[in-house]
Amino acid sequence: MPHRADATARQVAASHGLGKIPETPVEEDFATALRQLFSPPDLLDLYGRFVMGEGRVDGHMRRAIVQACARKCGAGLTVGPGARFRDLGTMEFGVGVHIGPQAYIQGRHDGTCVIGDKVWIGPQAFLDARDLFLGDHVGWGPGARVLGSEHSGFPLDQPIIATDLLIRPVVVEAWADIGTNAVLLPGVTVGRGAIVGAGAVVTADVPAFSIVVGAPARFLRWRQDTDRSVSELKLGASE
Repeated sequence: MPHRADATARQVAASHGLGKIPETPVEEDFATALRQLFSPPDLLDLYGRFVMGEGRVDGHMRRAIVQACARKCGAGLTVGPGARFRDLGTMEFGVGVHIGPQAYIQGRHDGTCVIGDKVWIGPQAFLDARDLFLGDHVGWGPGARVLGSEHSGFPLDQPIIATDLLIRPVVVEAWADIGTNAVLLPGVTVGRGAIVGAGAVVTADVPAFSIVVGAPARFLRWRQDTDRSVSELKLGASE
């Protein structure tokens, strides 16, 4: 997350999120046929046959099965080997979404998950997608996690894992970037174009175009020069 030009850095063009995603009517027809021929459990069983493969056919089949199962799915989806899903029928994917190897997106039968256009989700990411919104062009670093729920912990005479779940919406607005191994806790909003540093633990909302780091996350600086002060933020920042 450079603030100024770095003479030691080698700048190269981005490889994701550029250009127009072409329509793929043949793949859409194939996904429709799969949906008509097989039940969701059968489709998940079929997905298991291709989940770990690294060949072109494996990738095409993973994409087609996700398209068949999801509530909505745009063109250009890529699904890496080992990526898995729970309650795919509650999920919506925009165009040009990339889901990295061994990522896990966990929905809920009565939940909703919306992933915008050209979102990039890194390897081994974990998304608690019971009530999750990722805006367009969000970058989600390898191993980064979002937790959208927690157990109430009451009554005290019950094990915590046996108490009710409290599900809170998590929103990551367009253009935001979530660093490697960062953690977003239930109920937070990460503003447009914000950067969450690697390993940060986000416990409160992150303002647009800000950079936060640490555990718990604290304000580091703005991506742009502004007149806003740290005292205006709600991140518990300290010297």
